[in-house]
Amino acid sequence: MSDSLSNPPAGPRPRVALALGSGGARGLAHIGVIEVLQEAGFEIVAVAGSSMGAVIGGIYALGKLSTYRDWVCSLDKVDVLRLLDWTLTGPGFIKGDRIIKSLRALLGEADIESLRIPFTAVAVDIDRQREVWLARGRLFDAIRASIAIPMLFHPFEGEDGRRLVDGGLLNPVPVTPLLRERYDYLIAVSLDGPGEINLQEFAKSIPRQNSATRKRLIPARVHNLFAEWHPAHEHHEVQNQLGRFGLSVAAMELMQANLARLKLAVHRPDLVIEIPLNSCASYEFYRATELIALGHAITNRALRAAGIGPQAA
Repeated sequence: MSDSLSNPPAGPRPRVALALGSGGARGLAHIGVIEVLQEAGFEIVAVAGSSMGAVIGGIYALGKLSTYRDWVCSLDKVDVLRLLDWTLTGPGFIKGDRIIKSLRALLGEADIESLRIPFTAVAVDIDRQREVWLARGRLFDAIRASIAIPMLFHPFEGEDGRRLVDGGLLNPVPVTPLLRERYDYLIAVSLDGPGEINLQEFAKSIPRQNSATRKRLIPARVHNLFAEWHPAHEHHEVQNQLGRFGLSVAAMELMQANLARLKLAVHRPDLVIEIPLNSCASYEFYRATELIALGHAITNRALRAAGIGPQAA
């Protein structure tokens, strides 16, 4: 690992190991981060992610990030609600099957070992109370385990009997799985950064697609699943559930923000890109366009401050 980002190696593209943090819908900013790093001439050679970081990192390693980007940017509030399979039984209020089924329908399935770059999804074994690195097996099983927010989602129960929950519980910005990789720079993206942001300012310069255009971006098989899963009477109940868990989510985010700072102080990356904690609520996935633009803006600024990339020329 290099001592400074201000002197990128000559010759081949600088190799980056990328740690993508947890943070709900703010994780859509990871897409913008990845796009800017690629535009700046970096080669991403390994990715580790917790929770939403595992979603974006895994899909990037699968080579389907542009497909996912088009899809998630097409979602409105109703589409997001349709992806939530609420239940009054079990150890969580959302089963978590619908979103994974949609992602498999959209992107296909793959084993992590077959991905084009090394990928690790971080989860937590809730019974043994320890962090788990998922670097083998079915990709979307690993992602499902990593996003299982305690109390909100059902834990993921693997074939080995382990009950796995959200990786952000113990490792919100998973730098440690990447220390075994070979890279020039280690870059971490935290979704719990300081400062305030108004996404409306970004939205002003972003072309918005009309509803008909947006729906055409969603593959028919996924759109049909939306219609099947979401009776009209569920709207009010789902919104009430989200309100009830707002305080719990805020408390967990506060805990993760402090834990992330401690872990990043121990294993200091070459660059930390910080997406402000107040960017959006954790469930506002319908703001994908603005959040991706935010990832672009903050990453460009971070690269300029570090003195690397085409911006420094």
